Amino acid sequence: MSGAFLLFESASGYAIFEVTEAEEIGSLLSEVQSSVTEMKRFSKFVKLKAFQPFVSAENALENIMKVSENLVHEDLQTFLEGNLPKVKKAKKQKMYLGVMAPNLGVAIQEEVGFPCKSNELVLELLRGIRFHFEKFVSKLDNGASGKAQLGLGHSYSRAKVKFNVNRQDNMIIQSICLLDQLDKDVNTCAMRVKEWYSWHFPELAKIVSDSFIFARLVKTIGARSTLTNESLEKLTEITMDEPMAQQILDAAKSSMGFEVSEIDMMNLSEFADRVVELAKYRKQLSAYLVEKMAIVAPNLAGLIGETVAARLISHAGSLVNLAKCPASTIQILGAEKALFRALKTKGNTPKYGLIFHSSFIGRAKAKNKGRISRYLANKCAIASRIDSFSETPNSLYGDKLREQVEDRLKFYDSGETPKKNIDVMREVAKQIAAMGKENGTADDSEETPKKKNKKDKKKSKKRKAEDEAEADADAEDEEKPKKKKKKKKAPAADEESPKKKKKKDKDGKKKKKKKKTE
Repeated sequence: MSGAFLLFESASGYAIFEVTEAEEIGSLLSEVQSSVTEMKRFSKFVKLKAFQPFVSAENALENIMKVSENLVHEDLQTFLEGNLPKVKKAKKQKMYLGVMAPNLGVAIQEEVGFPCKSNELVLELLRGIRFHFEKFVSKLDNGASGKAQLGLGHSYSRAKVKFNVNRQDNMIIQSICLLDQLDKDVNTCAMRVKEWYSWHFPELAKIVSDSFIFARLVKTIGARSTLTNESLEKLTEITMDEPMAQQILDAAKSSMGFEVSEIDMMNLSEFADRVVELAKYRKQLSAYLVEKMAIVAPNLAGLIGETVAARLISHAGSLVNLAKCPASTIQILGAEKALFRALKTKGNTPKYGLIFHSSFIGRAKAKNKGRISRYLANKCAIASRIDSFSETPNSLYGDKLREQVEDRLKFYDSGETPKKNIDVMREVAKQIAAMGKENGTADDSEETPKKKNKKDKKKSKKRKAEDEAEADADAEDEEKPKKKKKKKKAPAADEESPKKKKKKDKDGKKKKKKKKTE
C-alpha cells in the first residue's frame, strides 16, 4: 500500500483512487502531465479503490451543494470512513488524501481525521481521473455520466438562482439601476428640448427653470403665435403660478425667436411628449421602489431613506452581502477608487461613500462629518442585519436607529447626552413582544382555554416546589455560618476590651493635666 489516495467528486457519485508508488510519481511530475491523455500510461499511476453512486437526483444535489460550500456531507463521511485505512499517529505524515479544494481538505481532516493535501501533483492526477473517469467506472461508459452532469447542472443552477418571495432584493437592484439611468436620460432629453425650442421661443427657458414643466409647456403651447389671453388658464394649471403664466404670455408677444414650420413644430412636440412620458414613468418607478423597500428592508429604508438604502444593496450585490459587511466597509462603500488612490499615494482615505447622500452628513458640521458617517455606517450595519435575518420585518428598529442618529447630531452641537444603544434596543424588543402577545393571545384563548389553565396550574405547582426547596437550602446555609460567627466573636471581644480600657485611662490622665495647667 502506497498511502496516497485521491477523492474525486463526480455528478454520479464519489470515488476514491489509490496512487501507486506515490514517492516516485512526485519526482516525475512532467511525465505525469504528458501521460494524462493516454489511458494505458495513466492507469499505471492510479487505480480505482471504491465508488459510491448517488441514490437519487436530490441526494446528488445535496452532496454537491455541501462540497461547493467546503462542507462534509454525511454520505461522504461514511464513504471515507469505510474505505480509507485507519491512520496512526506515527504514520500521519506518510498517508494522505488528495482533494481538489484545500478548504474541503481542512473540513475532511476535522471530521474524518485523515490528513489531506492539495498540491500541483494532486491536481494533475485529478485532471487525468476526470478525463478517463468513464473508463475507470464501466457502468458510466454508455453516456450515463453526461446525462448525470446535465441533470445535476440544471438542478444546481436552479437551486442557486432560487426565487425567494420574502427577499426580493434583486427587484430592488434592477429598479434602482433603471432609476439612475432614467435620471440621466430625462436630463439629457430635457436639455435637448430646451435647446431646440429656444430657437423659436428663447424667453421661455429663462422664465421656467424646471425641465419637466418646460416640456409640458412646449407640448401645450406649440407655436408661440397661438398663445392668447384665453390660454392663461392652461398655463396656470401647468405652472401652478398665475404671475408666471402671465409673464409667459407677455414674453410670447415680444419674442426674439424665429418662426418654425409646422413639420418642425410637430416633431418638436412629439419629442417633448416622449420626455413627459419618461418623467411620469420615473415617478411611478420611484413609488414602486418605495413599496419594495418597505417589504424587503424597512429598517434600512427608515434609517437613511429608500434611494440611498437601495444603492447600498445594489452596490453590495444583495441584502445578505450587505448584512455580512462590517460597518467600516459600509462607510466607504462606493468610494473604492478614492480609497485605493489614497493608499497608493499615501494620502488621506475617504470618510464616506454612498452614505454621503444621506441627509445626516449634510446637516453635520465639517469637523463632525467623519464622526457622524462612522456612526451612521454602524447603524446601517445593524439595520441591514435585522432586515436580512428577521422573520417578521417591521420598521420599529429603523425608526429608533434614526432617532439615535438625530440624538448624536444634537450631542455634537449642544453636548446633550444621548440614550445608550442597549436601552433603545430593549425598548424596541419590548414593543415587538407586546405586539406579538396582542396578535397571538386572542387566537390561543379562543382555541384552547382549558388546556392553558391546566398547564398554568402545573407550572405554578412546579414553581412553588422549587421555591420551597431553594428556601430550605438558603435556611440551612444561613444557620451554619451563624454558629461559627458566635464562637469567633467571643474571643475577639475579650481581646479588644483591655485595649479600650487603656485608651480610656490615657484620655482621663490627659484631661487632668489640662485642668492643672489651667
